[in-house]
Amino acid sequence: MKGEERRAFLLRSLQEAHGPLTGSDLASMSGVSRQVIVQDIALLRGQGVDITATRSGYALPSSFDGGEVRLVKVRHAPEQAEEEMLAVVDLGGALLDVAVNHRAYGKLTATLDVRSRRDVARFMEDIRSGKSSPLCAVTSGYHFHHIAAYGPDASCVLDEIEKVLGEKGFLAEMLPYEVGQI
Repeated sequence: MKGEERRAFLLRSLQEAHGPLTGSDLASMSGVSRQVIVQDIALLRGQGVDITATRSGYALPSSFDGGEVRLVKVRHAPEQAEEEMLAVVDLGGALLDVAVNHRAYGKLTATLDVRSRRDVARFMEDIRSGKSSPLCAVTSGYHFHHIAAYGPDASCVLDEIEKVLGEKGFLAEMLPYEVGQI
């Protein structure tokens, strides 16, 4: 497969995927090395294609579509992150991202794409290994998530997630000025 043909194939693969694809998966599918995929992704981005690199692989914003998304504000201690994430995925939700409003740096956002207990376990392993700390550690525990649910009962699933987060004491009041900032 030549470069242009391969990049068209990569783009089609990302468009048809129902979530992120790893560089290794894309390399295997197209018969090249992962490094070639990294270069191809950079070239596609240079052409204006909005490709997101997540912990689970590469994705197009459209691969997160098809569900209902809701913004929630939460607060908890860093050691409660796993409990919060499990509450969301166990009810059928997906944590798409995490964001904080930092007084000095402004809005900081990171893609999570946490959809399962396995994703939670991977995230927590990275935190426990000391490689990183939760973003909420810089804002006294306050942070935001875009949470998605899929299917005909998506709205009910999101309602249940908010209810459980509230019962656990994690849900925080969204201030009027925050709604448009995140």
